[in-house]
Amino acid sequence: MIEKFKTLFFVKSSLISLYLALTIPIPFVSIDILKTPSITTFVLGLYLIINITNDYVETCNNKISYKTSLISKALGKKNWEIPWKDIKSIESLPTSQGSKVYYFNTYQGDNFLVPQRVENFEKFLLIVSKNTGIAINEISYLSPLWTYKLLTLLSVLMIVGELFAFLN
Repeated sequence: MIEKFKTLFFVKSSLISLYLALTIPIPFVSIDILKTPSITTFVLGLYLIINITNDYVETCNNKISYKTSLISKALGKKNWEIPWKDIKSIESLPTSQGSKVYYFNTYQGDNFLVPQRVENFEKFLLIVSKNTGIAINEISYLSPLWTYKLLTLLSVLMIVGELFAFLN
């Protein structure tokens, strides 16, 4: 059975709302000759940020796959696919912020980043464990979910403040 795991909603919302908070004022403060290009660039940027947050993971009985959009591919992200039988281990590495990232290590010597920002993460980990036989007890989200929620809230408050300032 194929299972699809999309990017976590709070990750998407934090990135999109931050983009909006930082760019909404630009068309309003730009000089007349730059209004059309700034609006066009704003819309294009919004399309890009929405598009690049639509990456997802698919699992089935035989393999795990990471799927990116055409725009993500153009920006350097790559699709990948690993048969479950090829996964030798899951290794962790610390990040500079004190978290851990995890990599699928294959028998061929390849390393693939374990997606840690997907919806239904616990179910995803159970599928990984079931199909590889590897213990996944210590794997968690890359960042605590409250950080994404806080960033979304602060971004929305910035947007409200910008709208309030513009309307007065």
